[in-house]
Amino acid sequence: MRVYNFSAGPAVLPEEVLQEAAAEMLDYQGSGMSVMEMSHRSKVYDKIIKEAEADLRELMQIPDNYKVLFLQGGASSQFAMIPMNLMKNKVADYIVTGQWAKKAYQEAAIYGKANKIASSEDKTFSYIPDCSDLPISEDADYVYICENNTIYGTKFKTLPNTKGKTLVADVSSCFLSEPVDVSKYGLIYGGVQKNIGPAGVVIVIIREDLITEDVLAGTPTMFRYKIHADNESLYNTPPAYGIYICGKVFKWLKKQGGLEAMKEYNEKKAKILYDYLDESSLFKGTVRKEDRSLMNVPFVTGSEELDAEFVKEAAAAGLVNLKGHRSVGGMRASIYNAMPIEGVEKLVAFMKEFEQNHTEA
Repeated sequence: MRVYNFSAGPAVLPEEVLQEAAAEMLDYQGSGMSVMEMSHRSKVYDKIIKEAEADLRELMQIPDNYKVLFLQGGASSQFAMIPMNLMKNKVADYIVTGQWAKKAYQEAAIYGKANKIASSEDKTFSYIPDCSDLPISEDADYVYICENNTIYGTKFKTLPNTKGKTLVADVSSCFLSEPVDVSKYGLIYGGVQKNIGPAGVVIVIIREDLITEDVLAGTPTMFRYKIHADNESLYNTPPAYGIYICGKVFKWLKKQGGLEAMKEYNEKKAKILYDYLDESSLFKGTVRKEDRSLMNVPFVTGSEELDAEFVKEAAAAGLVNLKGHRSVGGMRASIYNAMPIEGVEKLVAFMKEFEQNHTEA
């Protein structure tokens, strides 16, 4: 029996996609082999990766002057790759709204001057700071954000005013959850293991004028965007099977009606959970209401013992991976695109029952 998997990543994938992949495991479309076994230089695989890119471009309406790169190393590799390729003046501004933005900021400081121009660390990253008039550095090469904070459950609803500077965004945990205007970013990237596919692939969407030979001295060949762009993500053996699954998820998303339809569905799912958290006398959400994520919903009871009991009982009821990140504690429900609305309804029903059983009369 399949459980309802609320993991933050690797996370739930559409059952339809898993079934298709299972059916093609031994023989992909008459090739006589699995995609896991085929050469990334073969005509069959070339069609897989090109179709995946075409479908992603269609879903996100990616302008022609942006390249799509399927890379390895997860989103964390980009913490270094971004400054190595984009820090021409060796200056960048970072808005720190969670652990991943903080790690990216710390990594950038290895390569140049990283300025922390805004942060929400003062309140355990439970809100998004006002980014309408920030002290943007005159010589900054880019302004960096993590758009959806997986651990803390916050989301930028309005992009920061970068005062003309290039915006770089990590969208790992909100990738393809809603429509996005790619032209507002210089570079947008994300690890796929939360909302798109299996761990091991990071997708980078980068404006062509940012792809140059002019990189920091000592940048490894594998860390140069130009190398991957010139070779259409096939400079070396790519994470071939992961990209194949991503391609299937893109087709699944198109079938659901695209990103407008997904946003509507995700809002509906999140509302069920947030409405209950707002009325519950036991469970409380931890994020400022206007900054709440549609993808990651952290909550607490106020008692560590009760939190642990809830996670244990929920798992026994088929609602798994609800334990909050170790840096925050409590619980977290990640309700990505592939989480069906029934899963959220089951979770809320279980929370209501738990509340009744653990609230004194």
